[in-house]
Amino acid sequence: MLHIRNFIFKAFIFNYNCSVHFKDTSFVLEENDEIVAFLVGFVSQAYRQQAYIHFIGVHPDYRKQNAAKQLYEIFFQKVKQCGCTEVHCVTSPINKGSIAFHTKIGFQIQQGDCEVNGISVMTNYDGRGQDRVLFVKRI
Repeated sequence: MLHIRNFIFKAFIFNYNCSVHFKDTSFVLEENDEIVAFLVGFVSQAYRQQAYIHFIGVHPDYRKQNAAKQLYEIFFQKVKQCGCTEVHCVTSPINKGSIAFHTKIGFQIQQGDCEVNGISVMTNYDGRGQDRVLFVKRI
C-alpha cells in the first residue's frame, strides 16, 4: 500500500495562463520531486462568490490515496479566503469515478436538461455532443 508523505503544495506552473492568471488557485502535489497530482481552478470574474475547478489530474498510483481530496481541500480554503461561497465543476456523464468522487466529497449534481443513466446532465455543454454533469458545492 502506498503511503503519501512530505507533500509540497505550490502554485502550478502549467503554462503561461496558469502561471499568470490562476497561480493563486492552482496547485500541484509532489512526492520526491515528482508531480503526483494537480488541480487548476479559479475565482469567477463574472460571479465573484463562485469558484470553478477547471481540471484535476492524479497519477494512477495515487488514486484512492486522498491526493485529489487534499487538493480540493486546499482549493476550498483558498477560494473561501477570496470570498467564494460555492465551487463549481463539471465532468462527463460516462466518468462514473468522477461522479462518485464529487458526490462523496459533498458536491451536488445540478439540474440539467436531460438524464443519462439516471444522472442529470446538460446537453451540448462543451459543444455539440459534449454533454456534462454539472456540480456545485457550498463552502
